[in-house]
Amino acid sequence: MKTNHKIFIGIDCGVETGFCVWDKEERIVRFIGTMQIHKAMKFLKDWIEWTHERGGRVKVRVEDARLRTWIPREKNEKAERGRREGAGSIKRDANIWEDYLTDLKVDFEMVAPKNNRTKTTAAYFKALSKYEGPTNEHARDAGMLVIGM
Repeated sequence: MKTNHKIFIGIDCGVETGFCVWDKEERIVRFIGTMQIHKAMKFLKDWIEWTHERGGRVKVRVEDARLRTWIPREKNEKAERGRREGAGSIKRDANIWEDYLTDLKVDFEMVAPKNNRTKTTAAYFKALSKYEGPTNEHARDAGMLVIGM
């Protein structure tokens, strides 16, 4: 993919929002972690400003659960109800992110879950990204949206 973006930011929606900043020029992870959605929005705005001050451009990629075509069923009614509620919450988060990114006028892409490799192990992610620090599943999912761009 040809692009003149310096910084790519991956966002994995959820109760704990996965957030990863990939520096395309340096080929390094500048930040990876999880945080609440309101903190992630402020953090994103700070990264956009930081990058623009240095003459760079940002591209944001958000995993969009609204584009998911299938969610595995749970074995009992209580778990199934929780699954549906969780799926609805993540879809709502995708709407919020899309509206926010549109308002910021930043270049962004909503990515179908099937187009992102998720649920990678820490060892696999470390080998791929060369990032040595600790990660969790949501942070790695955000990272997989942008690593190697």
